[in-house]
Amino acid sequence: MPASPSTARAINDRLALRLLQQEGPLTAGQLKQLTGLSRPTVADLVERLTAAGLIGVVGESGEQRRGPNARLYGIVADRAQLAALDVRTEGVSVVVCDLLGRELARASVPIADDTGTGPAVEQAVTLVERAAKEAGAERLHTVGVGAPGLIDPATGELRDSSGLPEWHRRLVAALQERLPARVIVENETNLAALAEQRDGVARDRDTFVLLWLGHGTGAAVVLDGRLRRGASGGTGEIGFLPVPGTSTLPSATDCEGGFHSLAGSAAIAELASGYGLVAAPASSGEPEAAALVRQAVAALSSPSPSPSPSASSSSSSGADRFLSALADRLAIGAASVVAVLDPGCVVLGGEVGQAGGEVLAARVGERLVRMSPLPVEVRVSTLGGGAVLRGALLTARESAQDDLFAPRPR
Repeated sequence: MPASPSTARAINDRLALRLLQQEGPLTAGQLKQLTGLSRPTVADLVERLTAAGLIGVVGESGEQRRGPNARLYGIVADRAQLAALDVRTEGVSVVVCDLLGRELARASVPIADDTGTGPAVEQAVTLVERAAKEAGAERLHTVGVGAPGLIDPATGELRDSSGLPEWHRRLVAALQERLPARVIVENETNLAALAEQRDGVARDRDTFVLLWLGHGTGAAVVLDGRLRRGASGGTGEIGFLPVPGTSTLPSATDCEGGFHSLAGSAAIAELASGYGLVAAPASSGEPEAAALVRQAVAALSSPSPSPSPSASSSSSSGADRFLSALADRLAIGAASVVAVLDPGCVVLGGEVGQAGGEVLAARVGERLVRMSPLPVEVRVSTLGGGAVLRGALLTARESAQDDLFAPRPR
């Protein structure tokens, strides 16, 4: 059946807005060319979107002839302000952006392990409020939150998970109470995969697995272009995967004995110490394991000056053996995922994955070739630990645009 006039207008408006989002400011003539719509239809939609406050004249094209046809139209970026949060066990980071994703403010706050639930929630909410004020945002339209743990696919809420701070769950409710904004929560690793798919190393992949290596471990699965969450929202809880090389088995309430015991930050730090590696002071919030892996990679590429060649050689040898042992561990978890899903591509994400770079990725890839008959490419995240914030922002922006760009009753 042909679309009704109102439906056709809505479709045309959304098409024009998406083009303006992707391409930047365009003239009416360029919109006509890109949409394939008639000149009168483009003129009507430009008038509608301008009257709705969604687009405006932002300049003129470089054409010699001036006038209405040279006007450049762009999305009104300050029509809505958005916030994205990366919630970790040790603190919270927030970024506030406009509707086009341009950053307006950024802040973070550490939250100690012994901080009570109430004070921790207050610190986090206050951080968001201050960042919004700094950005000049009187009201946030949408807030995207990335947090560890399971997201209930039926309710969209963060489920109660053992081992995670209570303030994580309370924070989402507090944000909804204190802010006049839509709050969307998603698993942190899923958001990182979304960011890598849109803006990172997996832009050319419809199917891949992101192996998150930060303070903890996780995985996100993208199949045929879609993020897969599973029946209970637990797809990718790889920390609970039983693996060889541990002294026990994981339980329903504790991932100790699972892959986490091999690839979590504390486990990697312990592994490094066995090869004589000690981490230099890491940047705020960075896992100790990331600093150790970065130092090991640096030692291989350019050994640090030392009193004697033998000392330098020993340091390089320790770093080499550490990275090989770490690759052995990571390949165990990755091989299990590859055998079940055949993703064709595994992205090493998080701070540790980014610190290991191509050196660690190549070693993991070599082991997977030996362990699996299935072809798989191992890539390094280009976004690292910042992928969670980026994914949360993309989610918030998409939700806000879906709301603002939706057809309104006439």
